[in-house]
Amino acid sequence: MIPFTVVIPARLSSSRLPNKALADIHGKPMVVRAAEQAQKSQAQRIVVATDHPDIQAACTEHRIEAVMTAADHPSGTNRLAEAVQILDLPDDALIVNVQGDEPMMPPALINRVAAKLFDSNAPMATAVHPITEFNEFANPNCVKTVLDAQQNAVYFSRAPIPYPRDIMLQNRQTLPQPAPLRHIGIYAYRAGFLQQYARLPEAPSEQAESLEQLRVLHHGYRISVEILDFIPPAGVDTQADLDRVLALWKTLPPDTEPCSPTP
Repeated sequence: MIPFTVVIPARLSSSRLPNKALADIHGKPMVVRAAEQAQKSQAQRIVVATDHPDIQAACTEHRIEAVMTAADHPSGTNRLAEAVQILDLPDDALIVNVQGDEPMMPPALINRVAAKLFDSNAPMATAVHPITEFNEFANPNCVKTVLDAQQNAVYFSRAPIPYPRDIMLQNRQTLPQPAPLRHIGIYAYRAGFLQQYARLPEAPSEQAESLEQLRVLHHGYRISVEILDFIPPAGVDTQADLDRVLALWKTLPPDTEPCSPTP
């Protein structure tokens, strides 16, 4: 079994859904639901890294380990870096970053991203799945990824990449083949690299696309990418997303949790 720790960055403020981390999902706060999903993975430890005592209190109530971090972090990755320092984890420890707004994150996905990093020489790993709809390919809210022959990321973009020139010239709304890849917002890091990342200056591409993973590529580091054969449930950004999760949860049999693909 690969040893790794899941750290869940969770801040209270949210522009699109106020107090999102504490939103109730059938009796438990969203961040607690996310942590409970992570507990079903092969992780040795689950820790919530937060900026607010109300989130820490909610985690404590449900027996979830939580640490307090600074309120002014520019990103969840910077919060992760502080949490690793607080936890005094060694540089070679594997950290999987699960977002606090992912209450239905498949445990198998957590395991696969950790294994991808473990089996590579990269300091960071993430995951993608093939896109099945042209509208998703064209949507700037869907982040696309191009890989090299070793399944390392070449670039991430909100634009449709790789750009299918002939399809676009003919104004056909069909996907190129092989299917383009959608990036999923889950990452694994080596703990020592998180400290390096926190000191790296922002990249021009990162600022333009508003994608912090581009900072890693800009400074010459590799990101190893796991290609999934399933589409994981989406996270929660808006009230509509929360309503979707609440409705899905109600369809589950009593005393069960969201299922996931087998590892």
